Parts: sequence; structure tokens; C-alpha cells
Amino acid sequence: MAETTDRIDPELATAVATLTADGLLPMTRDDVGDARRNYRTLALRRRGDPPSVGSVHDDVAPAGGTGTDADVAVRVYEPAGEQAAITVVWLHGGGWVLGDLDTADGAARRVCTHLGATVVSVDYRLAPEHPHPAPLTDAHTAMRWAALQRASDRLVVGGDSAGAGLAAGAALLARDWGPRLDAQLLLYPGLDPTMASPSVAENADGPFLTRADLVWFWERYVPDAALRDDPSVAPLRAAAEPGGLDGVAPAVVATAELDPLRDEGRAYADALEAAGVAVRRLDGAGLVHGFFGLAAASAAARAEGDRALDALGELLAT
Repeated sequence: MAETTDRIDPELATAVATLTADGLLPMTRDDVGDARRNYRTLALRRRGDPPSVGSVHDDVAPAGGTGTDADVAVRVYEPAGEQAAITVVWLHGGGWVLGDLDTADGAARRVCTHLGATVVSVDYRLAPEHPHPAPLTDAHTAMRWAALQRASDRLVVGGDSAGAGLAAGAALLARDWGPRLDAQLLLYPGLDPTMASPSVAENADGPFLTRADLVWFWERYVPDAALRDDPSVAPLRAAAEPGGLDGVAPAVVATAELDPLRDEGRAYADALEAAGVAVRRLDGAGLVHGFFGLAAASAAARAEGDRALDALGELLAT
């Protein structure tokens, strides 16, 4: 841990230490309800003062016509000024178990203002009450609804952590079943339930996200271990199948040096490039898992999040 302490951004180190001292880390708890209440406090504490947007309203992406079994609540953010040229369907983090529209509010506002984009934040169903495939199904429902509703030219699916894993899975569904996607934004994605990559062992004790957290999340999201080889659960597995990643939308993949998920994100970027998919990749030195939500605490985290959003804008402009 001493080596990690030497490498971590000092402002992030202070933030993690404060959150730990306040009892908000680690994220997981014995009881799911306690974990959700804790995560809500953690998310609202770390977001700082979120930016203003043009308008916000709640809506519903209906199940009818999408082949799914549930309506999906969404929150739509519109930028101030001219009509947005980009719509981003945003999937929040929280290990498929934690989080909601309120915990995602700061991230959605940031994406909206930085890109001048319409953001459709998705309140997908959560495990363990609704394990796989419910969260992914809801993500696809919201994405198809956004494609029908949008007046913008470009459609993006994106998210952070577990939400980025869902975004990668939804991009695979979109390739096969629609809608047409222009890009995917994957911030430190969760892609591999085996947790076998070197970075999981290297950063098993954190900071911020631990291996114990990952085990807790995966056991609730996909309790049937036999399903964990499915590429819709673990998009990294699609790379092992012939043509498994061919034709998916171009991607921005951002990882963090001190994140247990670092290596699976890097491996997914490698696999996308090998399949001929355009990829913009960022590797945040000294950063931890969840850095996009820690912008208020760290200039380095804020700058790296801005770089990821800028990379998305550049990708869409090509």
C-alpha cells in the first residue's frame, strides 16, 4: 500500500482518506439496503456543486414495441442554447446494485454541459432483486427510446464503472438489433466477472474500489456463475469469439492506474482495435476508480474526465 500511496494523486488521496474516515468506504455492506443508503450519501457528498443545464425533466421509456418486459424511468437533461447535436444515453455506476437517477445527477449534468448534449440518464432495475439480464435489457430499452425521441444527429451510449460495462453490452446489442450508434463512452468499465486480471490483485485493497467490493457486486448481479461466460454479461468475452466485436460503435475507453478494473478496460480497448473499431484510449496516471465522480475533490481527476469527454467529441467529429 505504501507504493500506492506514493503514486496516487495527493488530492485524491485526501478525498479517499476523508470518505474512509467518515465511514463511506468501503462501498459494500452486509445488507443491500444499507449499501444503497451509504452509496447515495457517498455519491451526493463527492459530487460538489453540479453545473446548471438548460432543462431537466423525468420521462419513461415504455416497454411496448421494444421486446422488453418493463417500462424504464429516465431523466432527460437538455443543454442551454441551441438544439443539441448529440444524445448520450447515460448508465450510472454502482456495481449493478447501487445508484439511481439522483446519484447520477452530477455526471449527467457534466456530460450535458461539456458536450452540449442531450443526456438521457437511465434508472435501470438493480440486482439482486433484478439480476442479469434486467439491467442490460433496461439499458437497451432506453437506448432504443432515445433513438426514436432524439432530434440530434449523433447517438452515444456511455457510463461509468458497472454502467460502462452495461454500455459496452448495450453497444453489442445495438450492433445486432439496433438502434444505430455513433459511439460508446466507457469510463473504467466493469467487463470481466473472473476478476483475474493483474490489476485486481495489484489494487485488491483499493483505494476506493476493492476486490471484495467486486466479488459482492458480481455475486448479486449474476448469481448464476454459469451465465458469467456470456458476452452480454462480460463484453470482454466477446473478443474471444470470431467476429465478436466486429462492427460495434467506435469507443472512448478511459482507465485509471490504481483501479482494480484497469487491465480489463485496457484489454477491451486492445480487442476493439484488433477488430478494426476506432478507439480513443486514456490511462489516468495516479487516478483511482470513480475519478469522474471525484472531480470536485481533485484537479487531476477533473482534467482526466474532461479529456475523456473531449476525446468523445473528437471521435464524433471524425
